[in-house]
Amino acid sequence: MIDDLYSGRVLMLAANIPHLGSLPAPQASIEKTSRLCGSRVKVDLVLDGDRVADFAQEVKACALGQAAAGVLGEGIIGASVAELEAGRDALRTLLAGGEATPPERFSALSDLAPIREYPARHASTLLAFEAVVEAAHTIQAEPRPRVAQG
Repeated sequence: MIDDLYSGRVLMLAANIPHLGSLPAPQASIEKTSRLCGSRVKVDLVLDGDRVADFAQEVKACALGQAAAGVLGEGIIGASVAELEAGRDALRTLLAGGEATPPERFSALSDLAPIREYPARHASTLLAFEAVVEAAHTIQAEPRPRVAQG
């Protein structure tokens, strides 16, 4: 069973996390920490309308949290906020034992399904997706400059 949890695919995702680092001028930065294990993810985000224009992440997490961050990093540029939410929701459903079809750009989330058998690992696995959705909502909630009408 532990071999399913740390499959070659999960370890490959964990070892190849795209967009590591930070952005010089993010519109939002959100940090999330798992109280259970101390895993931490910080995301920087820039939206253009409702689509991701730029993204960076700092990941100090277990292999499972790193794998989820790897899936996020692979598909995030150009993703809509709705796709980010759908990815987060699909991951939550998979971890809860349900059937979910993640958006195509985050289809590798299905590779994380064996984590459902380890509830103590769910929080760290969700960190990156929860942080990026919160960052997107923070950006969308900011007041926009008014354009003078003449």
